[in-house]
Amino acid sequence: MKTSILTIGDELLLGQILDTNSRFIAHALATIGAETIQMRSVADTRAAILQALTDLWAVSDAVIVTGGLGPTKDDVTKTALAEFFHTPLVCNEQAYQWVAEIFAAEPHRLTQNPYNQSQAVLPQSCTPLKNTKGTACGMWFEEGGKVLVSLAGVPFEMETLLTEEVLPRLQQKFTDLKLRYHMLTVYQIPEAELAVKLADFEKNLPPHISLAYLPTAGFIRLRLTAKGQEACAQLSAQFEKLKDSLHGLSFAEMAGETAEENFAQAFRTYGKTIACAESCTGGKIAQLITTVAGASAYFLGGVVSYANEVKENVLGVQAADLRQYGAVSETVACQMAEGARRITGADYAVSTTGIAGPDGGSAAKPVGTVWIGVSGPNGTHAKKYIFSRTRERNIGRAAVQALRDLLAELEKDTNSNKN
Repeated sequence: MKTSILTIGDELLLGQILDTNSRFIAHALATIGAETIQMRSVADTRAAILQALTDLWAVSDAVIVTGGLGPTKDDVTKTALAEFFHTPLVCNEQAYQWVAEIFAAEPHRLTQNPYNQSQAVLPQSCTPLKNTKGTACGMWFEEGGKVLVSLAGVPFEMETLLTEEVLPRLQQKFTDLKLRYHMLTVYQIPEAELAVKLADFEKNLPPHISLAYLPTAGFIRLRLTAKGQEACAQLSAQFEKLKDSLHGLSFAEMAGETAEENFAQAFRTYGKTIACAESCTGGKIAQLITTVAGASAYFLGGVVSYANEVKENVLGVQAADLRQYGAVSETVACQMAEGARRITGADYAVSTTGIAGPDGGSAAKPVGTVWIGVSGPNGTHAKKYIFSRTRERNIGRAAVQALRDLLAELEKDTNSNKN
């Protein structure tokens, strides 16, 4: 099944909000075996919406639309959909009852008026989808064997409707959905160099199995995708060949969709508490950890000690060591990790101190130099890395590497305790 995603809203095109809806929808569709072939964002105008609907409908089995379903005059999606499907706008009794129930449930906070009552006015040919999180009903259209679904643009409303209503209906209608993929993460190798190493593997891939490179700071995600029943049956074997082709490199299979999810899964598995002390990464480690819900089960907190005074007064780094060795040093990295562990009470702590750039480097400590310290029940140590000359990449790579070093320490201690 080929699907397209259309997001509607001037605020998207003005850069006022980030389009997280398309990412969520595409990922959700992939989990049921649907292939997303296009994503498009357009303004809240009748002409722009109609043109996009015409284009996407022509090449898709299903189109998912979000946005433009509010009660105010600038939201014109329903009008455009009624015109596109040649159907009048009418008051849908079922939708009206759903809206009334929402206001009846919270009379102290919500008051009905002609604007929110208009949420029950829908294109006549659609099947309304109940929105349990808001007043904008979803709409399901079918014509010529194809499907179009229109959902609210508010992310938590859209996500609930998509998960509870849309995906089950799509699976029921399109019974031959066949798309699978496996992912892994490769560390500390440039994308071009990795592509050279995997050239023979890619050349010998069977039809309908493809390899995609998804680079980010510190690592490259590889996605091996199979389309169709025969290709899906071959995917696992090809994934093993991919891992064999990576011999000599540092890589890990991905259980989650992102590196953050995989770190979270690992931390939960070990059942230990962690903390961080950051200088050059400026809070990036804590951000990566707390991106995933449930991090409070293992993450106690962190300190962003950008200034030496904070390293001394909060983390307990010795002023004499800062003067003798400098902030970017093995000694300071170790003391930072120990300080974070001490003040939070965590089982383990990780630290970063370095020169992110673009300035501040020297011959002895060039831009990209980062010391990463790890402290745990069995001691403290630090390791020196030299990344790149790009500030953003240095911060990202150092944060990811810090979490990898922390996990390596957890794994080492766990294995030693078993022996």
